[in-house]
Amino acid sequence: MATVGAVKTKRLLLAAAIATALIPATSAVADPEGAAGTRPPACQPPPDEQPPPPSATTVTTIGQAYYCIFDHHFSGPILDSRTLLQPAFAALTQELQRRGLDQATANAPVLTGNRNGDWKSFSRSYDRIVAGLPDDQAKQAAGEATMRGMVEALNDNHARWVGVPEEPSVPLGFLPSHLHGPGGADPAAAGPVFVVDVLPGSAAANAGVRLGDEIVTVNDVPPYIRGTAVEGVIDWIMEAVAGETVRMTVHRPSTGENLDLTMVVVPPPPPTEQPPLVESELLPGEIAYVKLRGFSPEGADEVLAAIAKLREGRTLRGVLLDLRGNGGGSPDAVSRLLGGWAHGKTFSYWCDALGKCTPNRTDDSVPLVNLPLITLTDRGCASACDAFSSAVKDLRLGALVGERTAGAVSGPAQAHLLENNTGLLLPKHHEIGANREKVDTIGVPPDHHAPMTSVALSTGTDPGIDKALTLFP
Repeated sequence: MATVGAVKTKRLLLAAAIATALIPATSAVADPEGAAGTRPPACQPPPDEQPPPPSATTVTTIGQAYYCIFDHHFSGPILDSRTLLQPAFAALTQELQRRGLDQATANAPVLTGNRNGDWKSFSRSYDRIVAGLPDDQAKQAAGEATMRGMVEALNDNHARWVGVPEEPSVPLGFLPSHLHGPGGADPAAAGPVFVVDVLPGSAAANAGVRLGDEIVTVNDVPPYIRGTAVEGVIDWIMEAVAGETVRMTVHRPSTGENLDLTMVVVPPPPPTEQPPLVESELLPGEIAYVKLRGFSPEGADEVLAAIAKLREGRTLRGVLLDLRGNGGGSPDAVSRLLGGWAHGKTFSYWCDALGKCTPNRTDDSVPLVNLPLITLTDRGCASACDAFSSAVKDLRLGALVGERTAGAVSGPAQAHLLENNTGLLLPKHHEIGANREKVDTIGVPPDHHAPMTSVALSTGTDPGIDKALTLFP
């Protein structure tokens, strides 16, 4: 499972792991008069050293991000300027309304699809609105809302605006089952919501929260209302405030009892050590079990070394690779690990907006393992984990057991520095599978459905492993 300590910033970690052509006249026409003095400086590659703390988010920051998206996001060559600016302006006006600061003249700018002309129109409206705000706090909130609205308009799980200071918050210390790869509520999830990980020393651990506990209510609010996840409940769990008291009612499947728990939110102690990237053991029937928590650059080699170690002095029947909760990482690690089971294969493609694709190939320098492979997946298997799982299925390298993967694999993100020392993460290409199918937003279905359940966690069993062990020859 994913470690709870990493969940609060999972959106950023995921994006960071994942780290123009001709413009059609119909969607983004260059301004014939130019845009002298109106286009901000181009976004820059990230510096080698940590940049200074971020400064205010101004119209210059927003404009720089606007043009950075056209220059560096894979959709840039065909992206209509209105796709970015209309949601950005909507987000701005929503922030004004939330703060009771709406303005009679805050009408939407007229946008035509001309990138430079639309930016001029938008920036004039933005400057006029912000000039009427009462203080720097309101102006910064307006800038942040506008930026987020624009970036979210890309509908891209690897596109992120990062580096903006957030309000201090503390996770309760457990991970609920209805979160998935990108860190938000899983749109495919349903109740019951149950605990899949507990952080030692946290408020949850101190209150007696255990694996498999089903969450009935948090502060008297159920996790789902009429089939829809309640975002406020997720916030209480993942982003509570230190010193806050949170009440939770849970059902414990192993005993059948309902428990009322009260937690005073405290920052969890720093971990004495990070969990290992790779864990391995020998399962009954001479099966090598290897869990990989993330596709870090060294991850593939550690998996292969663990298999070799378990192979010493015995004849293995197969490898059970556990990728549940694996949030992704390096595409090179995916290539290298696949090279243990296939040579000379294309396992995915990186494509531009005009359909030109570059194949990603297995690393044929890796010696073949020559053992049957079964891979465990779940909704926490995201990004590079999506890519690996789709390759295993498309290339027929083995069976997938568990749940459909997260479907959070739009493409590897590259970082860009903005003028206020915040960053923009943008995929330069979008990724498709070995059979040229779309995996992003859809995920990879398992060959054998064996999800983790609250009862299994509460009683210490594992349906995925149990099912996988029946499939080896």
